[in-house]
Amino acid sequence: MKTRHMAVMTSFVLVVLLPTITAIWYLYAIAEDQYSSRVGFSVRSEEVSTVGDFLGSFTGISSGSSNDSDVLFEFIQSQQMVAQINAEIDIVKLFSKPDYDPVFAYDPEGSIEDLLDYWGRMVKIYYDAGTGLIELRVNAFTADDAQRIAQEIFDSSSLMINELSAIAREDSTRYAKEELEAARDQIKISRQDLTLFRAETQIVDPTADVQGQMGLLTTLEGQLAETLIELDLLVEVTRANDPRIEQAKRKILVIQKRIEAERNKFGFGDENSTTTFSALVGQYEALVVDREFAEQRYLAARALYESALAESRRKSRYLAAYVKPTLAETAEYPKRLLLVLAISLFLTMSWAILVLISYSIKDRR
Repeated sequence: MKTRHMAVMTSFVLVVLLPTITAIWYLYAIAEDQYSSRVGFSVRSEEVSTVGDFLGSFTGISSGSSNDSDVLFEFIQSQQMVAQINAEIDIVKLFSKPDYDPVFAYDPEGSIEDLLDYWGRMVKIYYDAGTGLIELRVNAFTADDAQRIAQEIFDSSSLMINELSAIAREDSTRYAKEELEAARDQIKISRQDLTLFRAETQIVDPTADVQGQMGLLTTLEGQLAETLIELDLLVEVTRANDPRIEQAKRKILVIQKRIEAERNKFGFGDENSTTTFSALVGQYEALVVDREFAEQRYLAARALYESALAESRRKSRYLAAYVKPTLAETAEYPKRLLLVLAISLFLTMSWAILVLISYSIKDRR
């Protein structure tokens, strides 16, 4: 063997053989077993029909929208989730149990960012965007710890979905409630204005009084016509100095004055008067129109609010677990043989590339 052959063999031992033996020793002698707990769930939406919907006898359950599952997928990987679960069950302590394993165990002195990075190594999430199914694989150094962490993830995710559902219900009813309150205030104001008008004018319904006044005018005009006819007959059949003629003329004058007075009440006489029946009727009709509009708006707002409230009650999201957190009986991780093969293959390829490069450089010289 030449010197270069000895150098190649020595480099193989140093670069491939010794690191591989070290990795084997560490994986089988130092590395702690890890147990896995699996849980699978999806966001579901329950829709319960009201009494008026299809006879009120059906209940529909459908899958939640992909947006809810997307939000949940990101939430499980977020710092908020890690901090929340750490506050509940102290995952720092659970992940740092093997204090003599610097590779696979967590350093309890690490920051929240370090814990989030380690969380990504121990909690694997698989999400199918098409079906909305989410499956988790949680690793820990004991089977009970893995199941406990998986259960806590499910509980925290369920709580977050409930909060999203509550926010959606609140948003759907907030505008309808505000509109209902505004309509209620408007109808109160319109009714108060109408009550104030009746108190000031001492008239409950000016339209009824107008009808009475119109009847009075009709009666007076009929009496005036009869008196005029009577006067014409007296002029034709009696003498000019007949006292009945004078009496008829006085009666006609009185009736005409009364008709003029009654017509003035409607605003036909004094144009500057603000207390005429026509002005009162116009003001009253405006108040009645405002009240009717306010009542219609209130009824529409009430129907909208009831509809929004019923819609929010009959739609709710919840988390459905199709695989509950499992309890492992054997340790699946770390995959020691697979890791040894991967390390040895990587080191061998790296060593071979270095040898080829060194021979190529030597041949060029």
